[in-house]
Amino acid sequence: MITELYDALKDAGAAEDKARKAAETVAAYENRFGKIETDLAVLKWMVGTNVVLTVAVFVKLFIH
Repeated sequence: MITELYDALKDAGAAEDKARKAAETVAAYENRFGKIETDLAVLKWMVGTNVVLTVAVFVKLFIH
C-alpha cells in the first residue's frame, strides 16, 4: 500500500476502507509497471544484440 496516497485520500475526506483499497490498487499497478520496465530492458538488449550481429554479417558478406 502507498501510505502517501492513503494519507492524502484520508485528508481529502474519503472513507478509511475506500482510501485503503485505492492505495492498494495503485500499489498493485505500480508493481506491474515495474515488471513491464524490466521486460522492456531485456527486449532492448535482445534487439541491440540482434542489430549488431546482423550488421556484422552484412559487413563480412560485402567485404569478402
